[in-house]
Amino acid sequence: MNIIILGAGQVGGTLAENLVLENNDITLVDTDGKRLRELQTKLDIRTVVGKASYPSVLEQAGGPDADMLIAVTSSDEANLTACQISYQLFNTPTKLARIRAQDYLERQEVLFGEGGFPIDYFISPEQVVTDYVRRLIKFPGALQVLNFADGEIRLVAIRPYFGGPLVGKTLSSLKEYMPHYQVKVAAIFRGNRSIPLDGSTIIEIGDEVFFIAPREHIRGVMASLRRLDNPYKRIMIAGGGNIGYRLAAAIEEDYQIKLFDHNPDRCRHIAESLNKTCVLQGDASDRELLISENIEYTDVFCAVTNDDEVNIMSCLQAKRLGARQVMALITRTAYVDLIEGSDIDIAISPQQATIGSILTHIRQGDIVNVHSLRRGAAEAIEIIAHGDKETSSVVGRTISEIKLPKGATIGALVRGEEMIIPDEETVMEPDDHVIVFLVDKKHIQDVERLFQVNVKFI
Repeated sequence: MNIIILGAGQVGGTLAENLVLENNDITLVDTDGKRLRELQTKLDIRTVVGKASYPSVLEQAGGPDADMLIAVTSSDEANLTACQISYQLFNTPTKLARIRAQDYLERQEVLFGEGGFPIDYFISPEQVVTDYVRRLIKFPGALQVLNFADGEIRLVAIRPYFGGPLVGKTLSSLKEYMPHYQVKVAAIFRGNRSIPLDGSTIIEIGDEVFFIAPREHIRGVMASLRRLDNPYKRIMIAGGGNIGYRLAAAIEEDYQIKLFDHNPDRCRHIAESLNKTCVLQGDASDRELLISENIEYTDVFCAVTNDDEVNIMSCLQAKRLGARQVMALITRTAYVDLIEGSDIDIAISPQQATIGSILTHIRQGDIVNVHSLRRGAAEAIEIIAHGDKETSSVVGRTISEIKLPKGATIGALVRGEEMIIPDEETVMEPDDHVIVFLVDKKHIQDVERLFQVNVKFI
């Protein structure tokens, strides 16, 4: 597929890296020539220096032959303009834009509907990250909580603790210890690598366990792997930007929220816009300020400023002063490696959260959801099975007959309103929503080909 990516920032660069690995032809456009040269050397892609919204630049980037345009510059206006020009000049088949301003999003039905901007899909990174953090707060102790089947099924990552009933037990004993829960362990990472799974695999303390279960069973399964943490009540948010503001607005009805920002005008605006959030002007890494605001009684300290260093330092400070759980927004991949094993409980990567939303619209086959995991190394997808036994390699076959690539696991099927945890004899039917976990995303194209129907299918 010929894909033009506009914007070589963190999202654009990470997206280019992902798509190159999947054998797409990528052209990256940005005004920063130095950044483009670095990525061109690293990824072996084509680059064009220039303004993303200029017709001549889009033409130079291969606009007439592009299958897809992905506009992820830092300017909403440039992204909107580029999609409009690509539609009018080149009739580009698929156009995707990153939109950040709430003012646009509040009028999305008019602006991006019929007769509006010709954008096929739009993403809001701030909203994606807000939803992601909100789910983590809802399930204390979880490392990741990802939605499938419109939120009815969730994939959860958790580290088992001493005292969990399933710690030291085999996977084959899951039904014995949890007879009333539907659950499938999709993967276990031990010592930073995935381990092969079978009935004799033992769950150990320190493992990173990914399990799939219906929404209503999540807490029960978590309680079997670790002592279930008390629900969170008190949340501190460092940073009153788009993410901090949206997060406070989304959860202030259910939690006690304190939000810090150094900008007095921004603090005033947030205080006037929100109903129950306590807004404080100041530096969230200020030790005395944290102590005066009872940091030791805080359940979650969430640093979401636009400065990685501030997020890291404020989280470290909060943790050492007694905060129960700390989360830091980290945009630089190198920093994520540095803080691994530190006092920071969860590093939130906006790029990885956003990439999944974009990949959903790029992948071949009828893919509903894509979630990037473990800093892009692993992946979970929701894909719809089509065809019949004559035209499909999966429909009409038992799970044991389906030739999945190495490291791929079918975690669950959704058939109508029913969730099915499949065993070896489960037969896949047309229109099943299939949740597949890949411990190595390099096999994603093998999975896509497996679910494609042949030319006989009409």
